Amino acid sequence: MDIGVFIPIGNNGWLISTTSPQYKPTFELNKEIVQKAEEHGFEFALAMIKLRGFGGPSEFWDYNLEAFTLIAGLAAVTTKIKLFASTAVLTLPPAMVARMATTIDSISGGRFGVNIVSGWAKGEYDQMGLWPGDEWFGYRYDYSTEYVKIMQELWEKGSSDFKGKYFQMNDCHMKPTPGSKVEIVAAGQSPVGMEFAATYCDYNFVLATGVNTPTAHVKVNEQLMAAVAKTGRDVGAYVLFMVIAEETDEAAWDKWQMYKDGVDAIALAWMADQGGKDETAADGSTAKTINLPDQAVNFNMGTIVGSYATCAKLLDEAASVPGTKGIMLTFDDFVEGIEKFGAHVQPLMACRAGKLAAAA
Repeated sequence: MDIGVFIPIGNNGWLISTTSPQYKPTFELNKEIVQKAEEHGFEFALAMIKLRGFGGPSEFWDYNLEAFTLIAGLAAVTTKIKLFASTAVLTLPPAMVARMATTIDSISGGRFGVNIVSGWAKGEYDQMGLWPGDEWFGYRYDYSTEYVKIMQELWEKGSSDFKGKYFQMNDCHMKPTPGSKVEIVAAGQSPVGMEFAATYCDYNFVLATGVNTPTAHVKVNEQLMAAVAKTGRDVGAYVLFMVIAEETDEAAWDKWQMYKDGVDAIALAWMADQGGKDETAADGSTAKTINLPDQAVNFNMGTIVGSYATCAKLLDEAASVPGTKGIMLTFDDFVEGIEKFGAHVQPLMACRAGKLAAAA
């Protein structure tokens, strides 16, 4: 079972609260986190791309770094961990992203992949004059399909003459090509999003739900595996959880309650407004799931709360769901949380025993 970290490229991580740790994103913070993850044997780290925050007293995600430039820096100060950067497909041409990916592949020695973000929040793009209209919600995966095809052509052949509905390449050249395969990940939760992932990606992020309900993603995994069965490709689920781990269950629950007591209602209202703009959104899609009542304080969609032993047990249960190849984690306090996880939770996880033994 792979373990990864969803690094805090935006301020305050994934807790939409005024009583959670308040901090701004910096290279030094993310370097410390990723180096700790590497030290504890994590397989990957991923940087999202977020272009506009939610506001409110917590200024949630109002401060954000850029994914590719951040990951390029992190690639230079790590040696083993796989690194993913996210591209918002409306903001960067695929040929440029292909070249950027090739550059980071060179910096990292083959430890780089790209996360495809089709975009669910209109306000991120409208502010820059890049929003193509609300009809975008209906064709964003067709657009993303052409986007990925162009990148893969350039990586494989060093050139592309692709002619599609949204992109036309005219003897486009890109050399050198990457020295290693650049893996593609996505986070489609709707049927069309999962079809895209099953056809073009190596992994698809799956949103866990609820608090201490570690197998609640079973139906989403089943949907992904059904889509994968049609394509015959090897595509696994990476499931997202936040871990709040303390020495005792009581201490961890006290912390979680404190964060919930400070929920930022203004920031949540902005998120709800953005999520409601996609009138075509299917049940289970990101736009629909982000506003579920149980998810309010935690944008990450699933939460594991408890003692070190409790967290280990629940994460083992999450890993047992068929189709799960990895778990991507966030923490309330990333520096402290990743150290607690690496030193106290991970050694108790049966699903990590083989990985840790191999690393040793």
